[in-house]
Amino acid sequence: MKINPIVVFILFLTLMVSSCKQHQEARRPLSQSSGSFMKKSVERNKKLVAGEEDLIKKLMKSNPDVDYIASSKGYWYSYDTENEVDTLTPKKGDVVFFDYEIKDLDGTIIYSQLELRPQIYYVDKEDIMMGLRDGIKQMHKNEKVTFLFPSHMGYGYHGDNKRIGINQPLAVSVSLHDFKSEEEYKKQTETKSIPAVKKIVSDTTPQVAAPIKKTIPAPIKPKDTIK
Repeated sequence: MKINPIVVFILFLTLMVSSCKQHQEARRPLSQSSGSFMKKSVERNKKLVAGEEDLIKKLMKSNPDVDYIASSKGYWYSYDTENEVDTLTPKKGDVVFFDYEIKDLDGTIIYSQLELRPQIYYVDKEDIMMGLRDGIKQMHKNEKVTFLFPSHMGYGYHGDNKRIGINQPLAVSVSLHDFKSEEEYKKQTETKSIPAVKKIVSDTTPQVAAPIKKTIPAPIKPKDTIK
């Protein structure tokens, strides 16, 4: 009895498909372990944040004379100088002018105000520290505020690759000098970029001619009479 080669080929394909299915089913435990890894990672982050918040709360407790305000964004702040008159705060579409200084929670300066220099910031349109991005919008003109940021509101798990370490909470003092709309700021900068033109004022005062002096001829003396 001859075996049909077509039948043999079909049986071979059937075995191959069955084998592939078995291999796919064998991979399921990998996805389960991946989910377990994610859960552990989330738990570690929660513990990290809780530990940083404990450090910040300990700092606040050590300064009972300072009134700290808890932000809904997960940071704290206090006023060094408060403006109780103005009601306006920066918003998207404004340009903000401010100075700031960064310290660790022990009060050691990481970046001084002199190093960081005066800042010009386009609200919500530039990439700055997440905490500052929100904190500046809570301030009024001529205010100085100290913010206490957990690392996730600062430079996170990578730091700034210079002086700010990994997962480092920060104390940031901000002095907000002024803010204005982008349109107003643009007009001012355009005006300043035009060189000053000296205004030449023509003298329109009529010139009064000097009086003409009339020369009076000397009297003619009669000639001597010839005798």
